Amino acid sequence: MKRLSKAAVVFICAAGTVTPIALLNSGDSDLEYSPLETVINDVTQLNPIRVARALAPHSVEEVSDAVRSSVGPISIGGGRFSQGGQIAYEQSLHLDMRELDRVLHLDIDRRRLTVQAGITWREIQEYIDPYNLAVKIMQTYANFTVGGSLSVNVHGRYIGEGPLVRSVESIKIVLADGSVVQASASQNPEIFYGAIGGYGGLGVIVEATLQLDVNEKIERRVTPMASSEYLDHFRANVRDNPDIVFHNAAIYPPKYDKVRDISWYRTDKEVTVGERLMPADVDYYWSPLLSNFVAKHGFGKWLRQNLMDPIFYMGDRVVWRNYEASYDVDMLEQKSRAQATDALREYFVPIARFDEFVHRMSAVFRDHDVNIINVSIRHALPDPGTLLAWAEEEVFAFVIYYRQGTDQAAKDRVKAWSLAMIDAALASGGTYYLPYQVFASPEQFREAYPRHREFFELKRRLDPNNRFRNKLWQRHYPENWH
Repeated sequence: MKRLSKAAVVFICAAGTVTPIALLNSGDSDLEYSPLETVINDVTQLNPIRVARALAPHSVEEVSDAVRSSVGPISIGGGRFSQGGQIAYEQSLHLDMRELDRVLHLDIDRRRLTVQAGITWREIQEYIDPYNLAVKIMQTYANFTVGGSLSVNVHGRYIGEGPLVRSVESIKIVLADGSVVQASASQNPEIFYGAIGGYGGLGVIVEATLQLDVNEKIERRVTPMASSEYLDHFRANVRDNPDIVFHNAAIYPPKYDKVRDISWYRTDKEVTVGERLMPADVDYYWSPLLSNFVAKHGFGKWLRQNLMDPIFYMGDRVVWRNYEASYDVDMLEQKSRAQATDALREYFVPIARFDEFVHRMSAVFRDHDVNIINVSIRHALPDPGTLLAWAEEEVFAFVIYYRQGTDQAAKDRVKAWSLAMIDAALASGGTYYLPYQVFASPEQFREAYPRHREFFELKRRLDPNNRFRNKLWQRHYPENWH
C-alpha cells in the first residue's frame, strides 16, 4: 500500500455509495482535512450518518496523529457490517480503517500472526493458506476486517471455541490522547478486555496478534431432526466430539419444530472441491435469488425446508477448512435495498434453556408476523473476561436473518419485535448482541451486560472527553440516559 500524497482526493465507499472527500495532508504528523461532509452508511443502508470529515490512515502513526491533532468526536469504521450506526457519529472525524491492512509478522512454528486492523479475514486466508494454516476463530463470512471483528467480539461455527477474544494474543490500540498502548491478558488486561467487544468506545484498535490453527480436510455430515430432539443430540454427538470443526443447526420457520444439524468433521478423504479457498469476485446469481424467493413467499419457506435444503445437502462433500471459512457476503446481496433490506439480529441463551427459548422465540415471531429467512444455531464456550461479554457461560447463539421494509412503519415493527426478543432472551437467562439496530432500552442493556459499569468507568478514565462515539454509545453511555 502506498502512503497518501500531500494533497489527495480519497474515495470512501459506503456500501455501494462512493463519496469524494478532499483530504489535505500537510505532513505525516500534521494532518489537515477539508470541511466537506460525507455520509457513512452500513450494509443495510438503514443508517446514513453525516460525518464532518474522513480519513483513511495507512499507518499507526497516522491514526495517532489524527487523534492527537483533532478535536471533537471520532468514529471508527471497517467493513461496515455492523447494522445500527456503530461505525459513525454525526459531525465526527471518521477513521476508515480499511487501508491499514498489512500482515506484519507470521510465526509459522507457533502459529501466530500479527496484522494491522484493517485487513480482512479473506486477505489473511490468502496469506496463510500456502503455509497450510487456518484462522482459529472468525465469523462465517470472510469480508469483515479484523479490527471490526475484535470490536464486536465475533464468533463463528467453531466447536470447542467461542468469542474471538479466546484466540487473541494481544492488541495495539490508540487511546484518546494519541498514545499507542499494547494490551493482552497479562499486559494492560483492563484495556484488552475492555477494547475487545467495546465497539470503538475506548480507542482505535490498530494491530492484533492472533492464534492460528492447522488447515485440514473436513467432511460435511447432515442430520435432520425435531427441534425437541436437538439439545440431547447436541450433548451426545456434537459438543465434545474432537473430530468436529464447524457446526451449526438450521431451525426452520414458520413452525420452528424442525432442525437440520450441519457439521464438518476432520477427514482423510479426498476433497470433492479442488479449490483451497472459495473463488473471489464471483458474480453470485442463484443464492440471492433463492433467498429473495424464501423471503417473499410463504411457500418458499416450506420449499426451502422440504426440497431446496435436502437437495443442497445431498451427497458427499469434502473441502479444505479454509474453503469452508471463506464465504463472501455477496452471496446474500440483493440487487437493491431501496424498498426492502435484509438484516440480522442475534440472541444468546444458556444451552440448558434451548427448548424454553425456542418456544418464546417462535411466539414472538408469530405474534409480530416477522419475515424470517433463516435462523442458525451456533455454540460458544464462555468468554474469558471481556467487560461486555455476551457469553458469561456456555451458550447457544440464535442468528436471526430477516427481511424488513425501509419505511418508518416497517422500522417501527422491527423495533417492536426486537424489544420483545430481548425480553425473551433475558427471561431465558440470556442476552442479545450489540452490533445490530440499537433498539434496546437502557434497562435491557444494563440487565444484559452486568459489567457495563466497569466498562464505562474505564472509558471515563481513558477517554475523559468522550471522543470515541457512535450511535450505540450515544444510546447507552450513561451521560445520555434519560
